Amino acid sequence: MCLFCKIVKKEIPSNIILENDDFLAFHDINPKAPVHILAIPKVHVDSFNEIDPQMMSKMSAFIQDIAKECKIEKSGYRVITNIGENGGQEVAHLHFHVLGGAKLKWGHFSDADPEGHF
Repeated sequence: MCLFCKIVKKEIPSNIILENDDFLAFHDINPKAPVHILAIPKVHVDSFNEIDPQMMSKMSAFIQDIAKECKIEKSGYRVITNIGENGGQEVAHLHFHVLGGAKLKWGHFSDADPEGHF
């Protein structure tokens, strides 16, 4: 069972900010912004490549609810999902990073090595 499935089953504690029948949202343990929430489906889905369009529709509404709950819906926020090793996915369970609370920069790409890839 993956780390996020254990969080869904409440076997591992997390700082939950929002939950419904289908999804769970909790604070990232290594935040990259003043607000850094992870949104996950409660059923195991490996990555964005496997998500069902109906689930994605519900996930979009859930992420909007997270933004409202965190009071960042008007100031702005970023939604990111990483897919696969080269995309930076560290946990093989679909999750979306919801970041906000400050003007966000693109400096996280500074460690990428584009040499020979373009």
